[in-house]
Amino acid sequence: MKCIAIDDEPFALNLMKDYINKTPFLELVGEFSNPFKALTFLMSNSVDLVFLDINMPELSGIQLLNSLPTRPLVIFTTAYSEYGAESYNYDVIDYLMKPIKYERFLKAVNKASDKIKDKNIDKQIQISSSQSNDSVYIKSGTQIHKVYLKDILFIEGAGNYMSFQLTSKKILSLLNMKEVLELLPSDTFVRIHKSYVISINHIELIETHRIVINKISIPIGITYREQFFSKIGNNTV
Repeated sequence: MKCIAIDDEPFALNLMKDYINKTPFLELVGEFSNPFKALTFLMSNSVDLVFLDINMPELSGIQLLNSLPTRPLVIFTTAYSEYGAESYNYDVIDYLMKPIKYERFLKAVNKASDKIKDKNIDKQIQISSSQSNDSVYIKSGTQIHKVYLKDILFIEGAGNYMSFQLTSKKILSLLNMKEVLELLPSDTFVRIHKSYVISINHIELIETHRIVINKISIPIGITYREQFFSKIGNNTV
């Protein structure tokens, strides 16, 4: 797993570096004492796992996490126990209290490894299902759902998950936006917002800044507006 460590305390950062380097399945690709430099790196580089200190000056670990359009797996590291409850809102892998022992560190990264293995299984299932013209297989937890494309209304980003809104139910899957776009046919599914992919076939109403599907209002992002209206224009009579 490619990972980076972010901590404004030199001792804590060096400890994370040592722990990562002694763990065979981890590769350290960056270490940052400045959270702004770390944010810049994450905006242009893909990593699997981030060891993230919470209490940093100017930009906290939580603020940094909120600034990322796509979140990698995260393990919080902190000396302050009061952040524990809040960390659950961000679906982080684990919450390590300083001073961190290697045994506890290893337990956390094993959780991250298991999650990535599950994600790789998802990809294999989706690749095998791509040969079908009318359905896809979507893994949610320990279950694998066969989903017909005609039943997908829209897909919404929800933290580290994507929420597939179907005509009859909702399915949460450990995917990112790029993987969703690769999975679904581009002739009927289009991204209209940083957090939404919609089915053209289920649109009920189109306005300048939003569409309506199944009586649900979905915003059209400025970045995606031209592409969306161009595609819709080809189907307008």
